[in-house]
Amino acid sequence: MALKDLAQVARNDDGIALVLGILKQRFGERFQTGTALRGQHAHTTTYIPAQMPDGVLFAQSADDVQAAVEACAAHRVPIIPFGTGTSLEGQVNAPGGGISIDVSQMNRILEVHAEDLDCVVEPGVTRKQLNTHLRDTGLFFPIDPGADASLGGMAATRASGTNAVRYGTMRDNVISLDVVLANGRKITTAKRARKSSAGYDLTRLMIGSEGTLGIITQLTLRLAGQPEAITGGVCPFPTLEAAVQAVIMTIQMGLPVARIELANTLQMQAIIDYASLDLPVGPCLFVEFHGTERGVAEQSETFGEIAGDLGGGPFIWSAHEEDRAKLWQARHDAYWAALTLRPGAKGISTDVCVPISQLADCIVQTEADIAEHGLVAPIVGHAGDGNFHVLLLIDDKSREEIAAAESFVERLNLRALAMGGTCTGEHGIGQGKMAFLEMEMGGAVDVMRQIKRTLDPDDIMNPGKILRL
Repeated sequence: MALKDLAQVARNDDGIALVLGILKQRFGERFQTGTALRGQHAHTTTYIPAQMPDGVLFAQSADDVQAAVEACAAHRVPIIPFGTGTSLEGQVNAPGGGISIDVSQMNRILEVHAEDLDCVVEPGVTRKQLNTHLRDTGLFFPIDPGADASLGGMAATRASGTNAVRYGTMRDNVISLDVVLANGRKITTAKRARKSSAGYDLTRLMIGSEGTLGIITQLTLRLAGQPEAITGGVCPFPTLEAAVQAVIMTIQMGLPVARIELANTLQMQAIIDYASLDLPVGPCLFVEFHGTERGVAEQSETFGEIAGDLGGGPFIWSAHEEDRAKLWQARHDAYWAALTLRPGAKGISTDVCVPISQLADCIVQTEADIAEHGLVAPIVGHAGDGNFHVLLLIDDKSREEIAAAESFVERLNLRALAMGGTCTGEHGIGQGKMAFLEMEMGGAVDVMRQIKRTLDPDDIMNPGKILRL
């Protein structure tokens, strides 16, 4: 999708001026309009330029959010929710200006119900903060997107991560949400029961809505038991196809793998150099099992046999936390490692997701596309659910390289859609993938537009994202 195809959002300068005064009077120093701070609340890892809001409110409660939304609604001023700013598709940009509502100070863990395996948190609580709090309870929150994102932002983008193959995505781990709608009304989407068939599923509607339907002010989350034992390791393969086949066989055999991550040859070269790992350069799988000591040992041995049958291995695994931490830190640092492949370049991350049976073909074709067009673009993926990421390393001051990146992203998305996949497995639509959403969903996008117009008739909630109205 080219820059010229982005949704245009008209500025409402008169309304913005009025709201700036209203919010400054009400919130004082918690409402800021300095250029540097506004710039920090408008960034993107795409080729889309940063677009600053006109002011930033540091909300401390749902009442603060409600008051700000009511003021913006009265004057038709755009609202852009902001957690930690780790989203990847321009979700925090302000194409029509407006007010960024930063919920990072809404960071209280309100309740932990250990017997029910759930907790209640504010949206600014981060993944690591919650798991540190839960450490002595025997529970943990499993969704791990890599970045220490806010839980509100993770719900808003329907995030997932390295262990989605076992624990699911945010869609599967949010029980209920408190949300402030575009008219300032507060709603709770569900009770705390583990299941319900009462009415429309408003929780799932809000998860992945990227702030376009409302602002999340509280979350009730599912928790998981901390496993008795964990093993993890890395396994090289002669070809990418062999690595993906190992993933398919592992899942088909019912091995309860917790993480199974793929890195292609170029990405492994970067990881090995960056993390000083003693591994062969070639496609690799990072694998982890959770369970009992005996169970994870048996599962690790079985996976090693699967890999060996496909020409891979050896599968070097360990139950020692220090060894596993080093490997997974290397995997989570894949982005920073990749940047060393072209110093000074900007990394543009994009993702797609295909049925696992199509994963090898999709990646092989994508690697050929990268080579044909002379791009530097390593690949890493959540192989257990068919989701992979390409990091394009470009000179973002070169119009030619930006155009080449745009063309590549279009080809990648069309390739994934042709294979029965989706234009995004976890990054979201944001500003840059609206055209691909329309290709993927067809007439269903019209239903989405009807929902948006009903809940946000003036299009003030994160306008210019997900849908072209």
